[in-house]
Amino acid sequence: MGIKVEFNPDLALRAFNTLGKSAEQCLPLKLEKDKVYPFLKEGLRNYWLDDEIPLLETKGNEILSRPLASIIILESTHFKKDNKFFTKGFFKVIEVFNPNDPKINFESYKRVK
Repeated sequence: MGIKVEFNPDLALRAFNTLGKSAEQCLPLKLEKDKVYPFLKEGLRNYWLDDEIPLLETKGNEILSRPLASIIILESTHFKKDNKFFTKGFFKVIEVFNPNDPKINFESYKRVK
């Protein structure tokens, strides 16, 4: 038996107000530069805390959008509730990207400036 831990090079949240998901599991209605937002993900997840990572929208089953913003994870904590593991924390928006701009903002996990 092992310990299932996921390493995530990005933070992927559901669309704003997704049915059946809490506010922390979803993107905010509007992303604002320099603002701090909470997040919640099911499972034990490890995020890169030392630099910027992309914020994505997920539709589930690893169906991900292009980067919506560059963020820094400020805090990440694991906990158990109702016999399930979760990761919660806070992220700060560094830059919001225009979804219609074809510019490449990340190469894998590295920010392109």
